[in-house]
Amino acid sequence: MKLPFFLARRFVAGESLAESLPTIEALRKDHLFVALDKLGEHVHDRAIAEAARDSYIDLIQTLAERFPEGKPAVRISIKLSMMGQMIDHDFCLDNLHPLLSAAAEHDIFVRLDMEGSDLTDSTLSIFEAVYPDYPDHVGIVLQAMLKRTADDIERMCDLNASVRLCKGAYNEPPALAYQDMDTIRARFIDYMKQLIREGHYPGIATHDDQIIDATKQFVTQHGVARDAFEFQMLYGVRPETQREMVDDGYNMLVYVPYGTEWFPYFSRRLRERKENVWFLLKNFFRR
Repeated sequence: MKLPFFLARRFVAGESLAESLPTIEALRKDHLFVALDKLGEHVHDRAIAEAARDSYIDLIQTLAERFPEGKPAVRISIKLSMMGQMIDHDFCLDNLHPLLSAAAEHDIFVRLDMEGSDLTDSTLSIFEAVYPDYPDHVGIVLQAMLKRTADDIERMCDLNASVRLCKGAYNEPPALAYQDMDTIRARFIDYMKQLIREGHYPGIATHDDQIIDATKQFVTQHGVARDAFEFQMLYGVRPETQREMVDDGYNMLVYVPYGTEWFPYFSRRLRERKENVWFLLKNFFRR
């Protein structure tokens, strides 16, 4: 297991929060925003889901003490499947409310991550249930590859919700998702434009130069302020590019995974799609 963990360390800040804090401090020193992602998913045990809730609340309190600048500088990202989503809808909501209350109290923003399409309806339902109570402290993720996303973008713009837009990393059937990268990229660019025009501080989560260039060109042509949105990338992927974009005046957020569940995190995604294997290998040496 030592060799895989050595490889994972490029993309995982540490196996504990304490190990990860120096990484966060280094990123903040370079004026990068940070979203911490405690690894874990697909919980089927109520006690484990409740423990995850408590660990997130502790994480919020630690970040508030260590990084008093609060949002948007330091945030967290959570998977609802860690919070009991696959056990019971109301149970998940019961876990999520105290977490979001703690986040609002300490001015920490929480992003609800999006998993496979089997959980999309549930994730959006839970998000829409809590959003009215925490409009400034919770946001959602949408995946450009899913064919339903055009309608979901409209819903989120109507809510004035903060959306993180990504391509999507799961293996989805052709009936539900676009399969070729040119189409996914074109949908992403269309959604990016709509979110920047009509949405609320969207996150453009991509390492794709074509999408990055299209975003820069769009905001320049339309006179959009560079702090009206942000680019987002994964920790360990193109770190020099991340800092260059900050130097150019763009907001850049880095998603920082940490925790003991790093091996399931990587193995699941590498099994899902061959593109994920290529992405990991390509970016292991890329700066």
